[in-house]
Amino acid sequence: MNQVLAIAGGGAAGALLRYWMSSGVYLLAGRAFPYGTLAVNVLGSLLMGFLYIWLLERVPAGATMRAFVLVGLLGAFTTFSTFSIETLNLIEAGQIGRAVLNVLLSVLLCIGAATLGVMLARQL
Repeated sequence: MNQVLAIAGGGAAGALLRYWMSSGVYLLAGRAFPYGTLAVNVLGSLLMGFLYIWLLERVPAGATMRAFVLVGLLGAFTTFSTFSIETLNLIEAGQIGRAVLNVLLSVLLCIGAATLGVMLARQL
C-alpha cells in the first residue's frame, strides 16, 4: 500500500511540474511548435537516466522511494501521450515537416538525455 500511495503522490507532483514547465516554455517560445512537451520529455529523460542509476546503485533507495520518483513523479512529468496528440495535430494541420521534426527531436534528444543522465550518475 505504501508504494501505491508513493506513486499517487509522485504522480500528482509530476503532473503539476509538467504543467508549470511546459506552460513556462510556451510563454517563452510560443506555440508554433510543441516546445513545452519536447522540453519536458528531454528533461524527464535526463532525470530518469540519472535517478534510475542514482537510486539503484549510488544511494540504495527503498522500493517505495523508487516508486515515488521513477514511476510517480517522472511517469507523470513526461508526456508521451501529449507528444502523440500534438504530433497528430501537426499532421492533420498539414505540417508534415514539423511533425517529423517533432518525432525525430523527441526520440533522439530523449534517448540522448537518458544516456547522459546514466553517464552522469555513474561518474559520481
